[in-house]
Amino acid sequence: MTDTGVVLTDIRKSFGSLEVIHGIDLTIAEGSFVVFVGPSGCGKSTLLRMIAGLEEVSDGEIEIKGRNVTDLDPSDRGIAMVFQSYALYPHMSVRDNLAFGLKMAHTQPAEIEARVKAASAILKIDPLLERRPGQLSGGQRQRVAIGRAIVRKPDVFLFDEPLSNLDAELRVSMRIEIARLHRELGNTMIYVTHDQTEAMTLADVIVVLRDGRIEQTGSPREIYENPANMFVAGFIGSPRMNLLNARWLGSGKVAIGQTEMAIPVAGDGLKPGDTVSFGIRPEHLIVSTDAPDGLEARVDFFEYLGGTQYLYCQLADGQPVTAEHRGAEPIGAGSAVRLSCDIDKRRLFDSEGRRLS
Repeated sequence: MTDTGVVLTDIRKSFGSLEVIHGIDLTIAEGSFVVFVGPSGCGKSTLLRMIAGLEEVSDGEIEIKGRNVTDLDPSDRGIAMVFQSYALYPHMSVRDNLAFGLKMAHTQPAEIEARVKAASAILKIDPLLERRPGQLSGGQRQRVAIGRAIVRKPDVFLFDEPLSNLDAELRVSMRIEIARLHRELGNTMIYVTHDQTEAMTLADVIVVLRDGRIEQTGSPREIYENPANMFVAGFIGSPRMNLLNARWLGSGKVAIGQTEMAIPVAGDGLKPGDTVSFGIRPEHLIVSTDAPDGLEARVDFFEYLGGTQYLYCQLADGQPVTAEHRGAEPIGAGSAVRLSCDIDKRRLFDSEGRRLS
């Protein structure tokens, strides 16, 4: 048995003359939880549908557990897919929805009953088995949709934005349910979302996509703390990383407006006066009303969230910046503040968005 769950080799997808997936290479370890994340139109759902066999591959190969499945029907790939829309049969009971795919595959009745019982126990939906989908809440219907995937005993689970129809509170509880399910089953799971919070909380590995290409692959911590480029830095994180226009001064320094800041980078290839972007996350900014140095800013708006306060500020040169403030001292709109940060938390990107530090 291979320890590789899914391998994509030079995967391309075109609609007529328009290429939307541009030669993606990706290896997904068996048993891992991988999340495809990116803005709308980046190709994440198209890529998932190609793995599922619901979308034809224009070029390249897909392997699942060592088998080339590029040209196989979805039913022969060892996958099960959970859709955003649940896709339940409204006239059938929950029990019959769970069992339907197995009946179509001519599975023995005793085996069907055993699999339905096991899936029902895992998802804690025993009391719902005789109800119809119209009698269920959104979260209950999503559990049934997941249960229908579980009974197939797939090698790979595919989730296509499964929580986007749920309210905020239910999304949080269902994230916990899916994470628990992955721990219990141990199957390879590939999950598509545009919500980077879902990506950060669920994934072993995040694949950040933009315009049909992979921008970065890594653990949530690696991608958050060491983004490969300015796009990833700005997309991953809530609130997003501050990306401030700056000028390279040379000798490890940049100017943001009239303020000089040291940066831990030699600046190879840069010359004094070059435009760069200075990156710092809101939680890495130290907010003070009486510090002698740092970036001068004025608070335009604030959000009080109990233990945390987010300050939406404007620098002296007009650039917006967001700071997280956990101090006991309340800071309101109109306050003048100074923003400083540890040098090792500072990031620098060149004019093309490439990471320099």
